[in-house]
Amino acid sequence: MRYAWLDGYLLSFPGAEKTYQPAWQMFLYKVRGKQFAAVCSPDAKYRTYGGHDLVDLRCLPAEGELLRSQWPEILPGFYADKRTWIACFLDGGLPDEVLRELCARSYALTVEKLPKYVQREIMEG
Repeated sequence: MRYAWLDGYLLSFPGAEKTYQPAWQMFLYKVRGKQFAAVCSPDAKYRTYGGHDLVDLRCLPAEGELLRSQWPEILPGFYADKRTWIACFLDGGLPDEVLRELCARSYALTVEKLPKYVQREIMEG
């Protein structure tokens, strides 16, 4: 995986937690039980996704379409709602700053869905 900093960055967000889902062979990143990222390496049977390390991230539907048109390393989400999730290949040429921004946006979109009192607790640390 080209982005060795990714795990630490995802865990640097306030309240972020990491678990492993053995059935899916995915590392899940959550805030208060709500997933904002998933890192996995699908095998070849998953065609386009197979053989690539990737991270699934939450996005707005229009953002996802725009990102997919701009970057060949970004596809519809893997094993996720393809309207509101994107899959970013971690072995491609996606610039670090773009991936960092996408991770931060995914986290922010997830936190926005939490109750206001939970958002305050997270931000107060």
